[in-house]
Amino acid sequence: MMKYKEYADKTEYDDKAEIFHGEVIGLRDVVTFQGSSVAELKKFFRESVDEYLAFCKRMDKEPDIPASGKLILRIPQNSITAPQSVQNLKEAA
Repeated sequence: MMKYKEYADKTEYDDKAEIFHGEVIGLRDVVTFQGSSVAELKKFFRESVDEYLAFCKRMDKEPDIPASGKLILRIPQNSITAPQSVQNLKEAA
């Protein structure tokens, strides 16, 4: 996995076409790239991210920011009291 300016990719190799296909992940928009070597793949990945950011700027659109993979839950303190509430959660599951 490559990373550039907080963006990451998912890349696959097509054995028949002998080419790498990649996609910038974590976006609602579709941003793809390809290359016939690792050096080309890296170059075109970076160019695709830069072009995506430039496109968003031209369209006066906020670019998607990739998800961090973290989930933050905020539970009010009075909604769960231990240990009885833990038992209730186990029974509800």
